[in-house]
Amino acid sequence: MFFIALSLFFAIFVAVKTDGTTIAKGHWGEDLACAMLLDEGATIRERNWRSGHLEIDIIAAKDDILIFAEVKTRADLNIDPLEAIDKRKQQNMVRAAVHYMGAFGREFGCRFDYFAINGTPDSYHIEHLPDAFSPTMLEFS
Repeated sequence: MFFIALSLFFAIFVAVKTDGTTIAKGHWGEDLACAMLLDEGATIRERNWRSGHLEIDIIAAKDDILIFAEVKTRADLNIDPLEAIDKRKQQNMVRAAVHYMGAFGREFGCRFDYFAINGTPDSYHIEHLPDAFSPTMLEFS
């Protein structure tokens, strides 16, 4: 599993180095988050899943739990990527999760994770916050 993640990392490293766009950096960050989830024993079910205007960066599964993950990547080490996640983003994550579970996964529990990545492929820090927030019942409506 580690070698798959390592191979994926180097493939994305080349893409980020040659492209350098925000989209490429975002995909690089999502690839790192997927590799971390895989190393933790999860299975990746979806990437960039959409329902209308709602989107979930990564949907994974582990031990009958669906993991809905938001990934934020910033090149600047002095900027906290998690500052970009506000209450509205959380509500949209919950709405998207409800749509997904209604279509594909009612038999699962769920949790909402954040990944914060600072840096570049040459030097980076990744932080995984499992169960980053718990939605209220009102958000499920």
